[in-house]
Amino acid sequence: MENHGTRFLKHCVPVRIDKADNGLLHVTWKESVTGESHQEPFETVLFAIGRDPETPQLNLEKAGVDVHPQTKKILGINSEQTTAPHIFAIGDVLQDRPELTPVAIRAGKLLADRLFGGSDVMMDYDKVATTVFTPLEFGTVGLSEEKAIQSYGEDNIEVYHTFYKPLEFTVAERHSEQCYMKAVCLREGKQHILGLHILGPSAGEVIQGFSAAMRCGLTYNSLSSTVGIHPTCAEEVVKMHITKRSGDDPTVTGC
Repeated sequence: MENHGTRFLKHCVPVRIDKADNGLLHVTWKESVTGESHQEPFETVLFAIGRDPETPQLNLEKAGVDVHPQTKKILGINSEQTTAPHIFAIGDVLQDRPELTPVAIRAGKLLADRLFGGSDVMMDYDKVATTVFTPLEFGTVGLSEEKAIQSYGEDNIEVYHTFYKPLEFTVAERHSEQCYMKAVCLREGKQHILGLHILGPSAGEVIQGFSAAMRCGLTYNSLSSTVGIHPTCAEEVVKMHITKRSGDDPTVTGC
């Protein structure tokens, strides 16, 4: 987006919006680092600030249910169980859980099976795939590179990555550096894959199948031994072979 002219103002908080006689919206914002204030006119202002839970209205503390002091989300003790053993919560209202409808649906079904069906299967939040459906999609599942390093140490992590050009980019003469993917793996043994991240067309469709493979214990050895389907974006996942550690250029240059 920056390459196409979109200007991003980071660490800035809007504090005031005034509508001028000509219909323009004069936005005043403050830089959180320097404290300086700025103002500019805009034709449209869009707020994408997320949602707040309505837990303060429920008096949950009287039932023994603890909430996070800042987010007001419910603190879970054991999967969907709250600090009150007989009260459970699912979905976005739980602290540190993915704010995704399919996650809440699956967690609710598993909870019902445990409460009334004799099941002991718990919701696994670690390998939940999701996609940001921007014009260039971003699909992700598992640990980020940063979280993997934090959990296992940098010396124990290997990252395979590549820049690639989808077939439809060739006709439009779009640049290959717009599309990127990487696999975050353990460095030793068969290199168990901890996270997979894809930026490119149809990333959501691609990541769905690989997320199922990751739940089955996908390794880099099995990934790299898979024959890709040409010409697809998904084939680039199984063709990744350059590590960030090597410092080599990961750009795909041909078929």
